[in-house]
Amino acid sequence: MTNREQEILDLINKNPMISQNEIAETLGITRSSVAVHISNLIKKGYILGRGYIVRSNSYVAVVGGANIDIQGIPYDKLIYRDSNPGKVKFSLGGVGRNIGENLARLGVPVKLISVLGNDVLGKKIIDESKSVGIDMKDSLILEGESTSTYLSILDEDRDMILSISHMDLLDRMTVDFIKDKSHIIENALALVIDTNIPRDVIEYLVTTYRDKIFFLDTVSSTKALKVKDLIGHFHTIKPNKIEAEILSGIKIDSEDDLKRAGEYFLNQGVKRVFISLGSDGVFYHDGTTTGRVKGPSIEVVNATGAGDAFMAALVYSYLKDKGIKESAKMGIAASMIALSHENTISPNMSVNNIEFYMEEVNIC
Repeated sequence: MTNREQEILDLINKNPMISQNEIAETLGITRSSVAVHISNLIKKGYILGRGYIVRSNSYVAVVGGANIDIQGIPYDKLIYRDSNPGKVKFSLGGVGRNIGENLARLGVPVKLISVLGNDVLGKKIIDESKSVGIDMKDSLILEGESTSTYLSILDEDRDMILSISHMDLLDRMTVDFIKDKSHIIENALALVIDTNIPRDVIEYLVTTYRDKIFFLDTVSSTKALKVKDLIGHFHTIKPNKIEAEILSGIKIDSEDDLKRAGEYFLNQGVKRVFISLGSDGVFYHDGTTTGRVKGPSIEVVNATGAGDAFMAALVYSYLKDKGIKESAKMGIAASMIALSHENTISPNMSVNNIEFYMEEVNIC
């Protein structure tokens, strides 16, 4: 947005009924110049149309992966190097998309910027995402390309044993493309980035929009390396233990090591640190409050969506001005809901259910 456009938008915000002549007189420019600037503001999405209806900051923007998940689950103990009787499920996935759907189920409007092929699977993702409250109008749709897929194999305990992630399409997201989405970025309450997108896009976002609140999902230990030298630009991070070691350079073998790793991230500029410890819960640190929370033992039906649910709960907690301890408890509760259902995104995800499960979360 140019300085002149900002001046005009400020006048419209103060008085949505202001005329173009009044704007011109106030700023000392011609009415025709005002008309051009207002046309540009409409194109950029700052004004929604005639009558100067101004877009409100009422959504979270997610920039990350969207794909189709293919999941194999054996009926009995998984036997390696053999054909295992079981069931194969197809569902919508992608870290960014999964976080977005969880947020939508928590009542948060979501705009998802991703990359899809203009194929049957891509159209399915757009249609089903829209049905649950995710706006994907600003995603990049590529002709003649296949939408990303993620293939995972679970064991008899429903833990993911191995996966193949065919996410090359996300490499087609460019800085020039994301520059055209400046109105989406600037008007978001908060932004979630997953490391499936190219590093130069991540760097552009966090260094250009320094006043925005960024949440980071590291995705995997390999992809976390993309943001090692950018980590201080994020408000909230949620690495697991291995990812935290890679990003901080600190080997974590004790509670003191966790605190040292947390302090490293805080010294870099991060405001809230959550380190996932698997069955040992989650460590949290914000420079003032530090601790660990842990959920009770539950039957795991599907472990693949727990981290995405946790991140969505952290974003929701931030929007509701929750403290870090309560945010961690909400994250654990959301993970428990995800773990308890066969779908990657539990249809039971809701604020009421999170609050119910929070009663079972323990402070360690």
